[in-house]
Amino acid sequence: MRMTDPEIRDLLLRTSRIAMVGASNKPERPSHGVLGFLIARGYAVTPVNPGLAGGHIHGAAVVARLADAAPLDMVDVFRRSADAGAVVDEAIAFGAKSVWLQLGVVDEAAAVRARAAGVTIVMDRCPAIEWRRLGLPPRIPTE
Repeated sequence: MRMTDPEIRDLLLRTSRIAMVGASNKPERPSHGVLGFLIARGYAVTPVNPGLAGGHIHGAAVVARLADAAPLDMVDVFRRSADAGAVVDEAIAFGAKSVWLQLGVVDEAAAVRARAAGVTIVMDRCPAIEWRRLGLPPRIPTE
């Protein structure tokens, strides 16, 4: 089920706190650029990467586990499709309102579980690309 432009717009504008699973401190990695983009747009983003926990990316403190990023609105997943289902299940357990699987990441079974739990799921899309495509304005942080 593909989301419409108005649904994507609403999701991006009502979200405040994002956990980015698979965040990288390497500037050449897509997650590094998207993390910086989201922070610059006023989101409170917590990078999640056990190998980098205790450090910082774009000034945001990196945590080891998704549980350490709660409470959260959205989980942005930079992991392989084969690993995405477990992250979706964690996001559901920790009360995320939405899960965003990045470009190339698709897990239909996880999407069914998310929707059954009342969690919005976006697959094979990038919030930074969608933000630009929809011409959204900078957000005003709510925290």
